[in-house]
Amino acid sequence: MHRTTFFAVIAATAMTLPSAIGWSDESVLLAELRAAITKSIPLVEKGSAGSAEQRTCFTCHSQAVPVVALAAAKQRGFDIDEDNLAKQIEHTAKHLERGRKNYLEGKGQGGQVVTAGYALWALSAGGEKPNETTAAVTSYLLTRQSKKNHWSQGSKRPPSAGSDFTNTYLAMRGLAAFGTAEQKEQIEKRTKQVQQWLSESETASRDTEDRVFRLRTMTHVDVDKTKFQDAIDQLVDTQQEDGGWAQLAESESDAYATGTVLAALLEAGKVSHDDPAVQRGIRYLLDAQLDDGSWHVVTRAKGFQPYFETGFPHGKDQFISTAASAWSLLALVLVLPESE
Repeated sequence: MHRTTFFAVIAATAMTLPSAIGWSDESVLLAELRAAITKSIPLVEKGSAGSAEQRTCFTCHSQAVPVVALAAAKQRGFDIDEDNLAKQIEHTAKHLERGRKNYLEGKGQGGQVVTAGYALWALSAGGEKPNETTAAVTSYLLTRQSKKNHWSQGSKRPPSAGSDFTNTYLAMRGLAAFGTAEQKEQIEKRTKQVQQWLSESETASRDTEDRVFRLRTMTHVDVDKTKFQDAIDQLVDTQQEDGGWAQLAESESDAYATGTVLAALLEAGKVSHDDPAVQRGIRYLLDAQLDDGSWHVVTRAKGFQPYFETGFPHGKDQFISTAASAWSLLALVLVLPESE
């Protein structure tokens, strides 16, 4: 089993990290981040591996978000199981390959745009190159709901499935990463449609998932700077007193909502690491992490498939908790600079 090492980045970040995040005790800061990240990585890897061993299908919670988080950790020099990462990327690619005929016919696979978009995101994070299968998937995305100005989904599997903003971001991101030269004109057309939809949907975001992926979608289209800042402000303004974010206005903070918000804010490139909201959010995640390295989130989605164990803790909450832990891991990792 080949693994990379993260110790090389510690010396490089030791002098700059405290000023970037705003915590004064350099040794405590690095120790906390390193401990939280390194404690979480093996458990996220275990959950992804266990899911792939139990099921041939790709899942957003056990493959997509873990792959994105682990790839980001690798970019920052952290110790990851590269064999497992490669297996999860291969698992994802095979799932899309099995559905290639349906994609070419415009039918897609179970989960539709969410599955297709998250799978392409995982492949992109893993450094996969475009091929005939990804071209079939992007062709499907372009023809799917082509008469609408965005992508939507009828089924509701909160929080990660059911938001029009999530669907639209995943489609746009997939097209940006794997769209072909022959699809360029169609992509530009749909991008303009989404741009118009975003300009009309300022008050349409209902919850944190909507607000997170509305901001993410704006990074793929040309929107007014004021609207972009408003999207950031909407997220920051919904931070709770404990430093975290809740999935719903009437709910308590949890790691899924907090991880997704912080990752979106940091990747948008307009919120710095020393922003008070980011500092408080990171502190929330550090304090909420359990001793086993996971973050526990109670599921809101009604189960419809036979239950199975992946090796990740928290029983019937393990799938949302896997996603929450991966999002939280990603948020913590994004605080650090990429290694040379």
